Amino acid sequence: MQLREIYDFLDTLSPFATQASWDNSGLLIGSMQGEVEQIYLSLDIDSSLVDEIAPNSLVITHHPLIFSGLKKLDFDKYPSSLIQKMMAKNCSLIAMHTNFDLSHLNRYVISQVLGFNDFVCDEFVCYFEANMSFEDLALHVKNVLGLDVLRCVKAQNFIHRCAFTTGSGGDMISHIEADCFISGDFKYHQALEAKENKLSLIDMGHFESESYFSACLGEHLKKLPLKAIMSNSKNPFEYK
Repeated sequence: MQLREIYDFLDTLSPFATQASWDNSGLLIGSMQGEVEQIYLSLDIDSSLVDEIAPNSLVITHHPLIFSGLKKLDFDKYPSSLIQKMMAKNCSLIAMHTNFDLSHLNRYVISQVLGFNDFVCDEFVCYFEANMSFEDLALHVKNVLGLDVLRCVKAQNFIHRCAFTTGSGGDMISHIEADCFISGDFKYHQALEAKENKLSLIDMGHFESESYFSACLGEHLKKLPLKAIMSNSKNPFEYK
């Protein structure tokens, strides 16, 4: 199957033009005229995945391997080392990042994973009525995601309206209109700001919240005549 056909399918599913201005979603490695024999899905691409993939394959990741312009290709260093290996295998790479957050991933995780089906989305933030204690909400998130550790900022005892976004939502804190914000990668000073403004936080982790990318996109790729293998990079963080 030609890469152009797959790209057009993905662009219709989740338009690349809707990505954030700072993002770099789309075709990162490969030729639109190239032939693809197999598809791999993963949150990120790392050396173990590159070693695993078959020649003439397409890898679709959530996070772009290339975020900004590369000034040089040093094949001893990431990300150039992975680019060299992929090119040697004639493999292509497409990233579906903020465009897929906007169209699918946030909705998938909040409903299919966390189980809150009555929600409304405002751009990258989804809102729902929790109507439970902060402790119960935090415990629910911890149990559903199978987390051993959950970072929280408790600013209120009872949560009526809750906001949610996958990935890293800290920069959105000042715009959140809710009692609690569930996201990942909150920074120390963002936590201070939130607590002073009576906004509780539940940090579910960046990797943990977006690890459902492959499962979410995989449901739609069943319409293509190619096999899609759901793989996933490993969380670079370890919890001791």
